Amino acid sequence: MFRVLLILVPLALSIYAFIDCITTDEQEVRYIPKPLWAILVLLFPLVGSISWLIVGKDRTVRRPARGGWVAPDDNPDFLRTLKKDEPDEDDSEGPSSR
Repeated sequence: MFRVLLILVPLALSIYAFIDCITTDEQEVRYIPKPLWAILVLLFPLVGSISWLIVGKDRTVRRPARGGWVAPDDNPDFLRTLKKDEPDEDDSEGPSSR
């Protein structure tokens, strides 16, 4: 069983790293061009896969730029319209004044 794991784990890692490498956008690849990363992963499966996963791809989370869609409870314009729609509490024209 241990021998099987010694073969399957590096194989699965190499397959994952190769597929991740070829499907990654060119702007997210760091240090060397994408085709060279793919060749490195294929020629040196264990070292190439680990190096691709650690340094080859830019894995920083990019936040969307402002100006996109904002949830209503976070949108100040929407909240201002709610405040305009609320009846004033000073109005004495309610049913209790009759």
